Amino acid sequence: MVAAGPDVVPVAKGNGYGFGLRQLAAEAERLDVPVLAVGTAAEVGEVRETFHGDLVVLQPWRPADPDAVALTGDPRVISTVTRVEDVPAVAAAGERPRVVLELRTSMRRHGLDVAEARAAVEAADGAEVEGWTIHLPLLTEGRMEEARELAALAQSVRPGPLWISHLTPTEAGTLASELDVPVRLRLGTSLWLGRPGLLTTTATVLDVHRVRRGERVGYRQRRVLKDGWVLVLAGGTAHGVGLEAPTSAASPRARAVSLATGGLAAVGRALSPYTVAGRKRWFLEPPHMQSSMVLLPADAQPPAVGDTVPVQLRLTTAVVDRVVDA
Repeated sequence: MVAAGPDVVPVAKGNGYGFGLRQLAAEAERLDVPVLAVGTAAEVGEVRETFHGDLVVLQPWRPADPDAVALTGDPRVISTVTRVEDVPAVAAAGERPRVVLELRTSMRRHGLDVAEARAAVEAADGAEVEGWTIHLPLLTEGRMEEARELAALAQSVRPGPLWISHLTPTEAGTLASELDVPVRLRLGTSLWLGRPGLLTTTATVLDVHRVRRGERVGYRQRRVLKDGWVLVLAGGTAHGVGLEAPTSAASPRARAVSLATGGLAAVGRALSPYTVAGRKRWFLEPPHMQSSMVLLPADAQPPAVGDTVPVQLRLTTAVVDRVVDA
């Protein structure tokens, strides 16, 4: 990915895409890229001793954020400014602070419109403007056209590098050649999680218990409906097990699945992300903080304590105990 595009800026934010911020900072250092992006000013301290290049903070600079204000003027830190009124404030908070100005895209999240972009440049005398940042939506249709339009607008206001998210390396290279301007492509999910077949997530079997129909089990002392096995597996809410971010049910099938799973949850049944003996198994009860209990039918061969079983996690919401290079 780094070799295929223009200037790649790896993104390390939040939970570090499942790997942790320091692990990704070390990978970025190994890739020998000049800039690493973090999500918030508070995350700078997690990576700055591991990654020795510049650090760009993606969350907009705000005067009420003490971490952002404390880093203003740090020669390694580049702040993102999205409001005209914040330009003089950030310039006054540190000596010649480095900033990028964000243009408002069709996402309508943060950023400056045309008039505000001109006003921000006029107010930026006390800051080092490192270019323009553009955060595009994920949909591919019309994305490149929007990038071209906003990039041309930025260059008409003030020539400078473009910092862009959600283009492919090929698209970013095309844009750079068309405008004859440096394009710095921020890559997060596609860089760290772009080859899902190379990643496996497993959980350790902590305990195995035989149960009989009618016995009470778990925190909530529910009765089991048939003979079987209770498996206690590593992984709970602290790891992201059982926690899901909302998704758009765009297709009829996706909506049907959402309705079906919601109905099952309403009567106390939820399918776990653990696969045992070839199938995903039902939670006995909601996951605990660091372990989960699932039910295995009596006719299935239970794993042994210490074995590992596959667990499906959304890595952008997961925290793992250990990363192993296979």
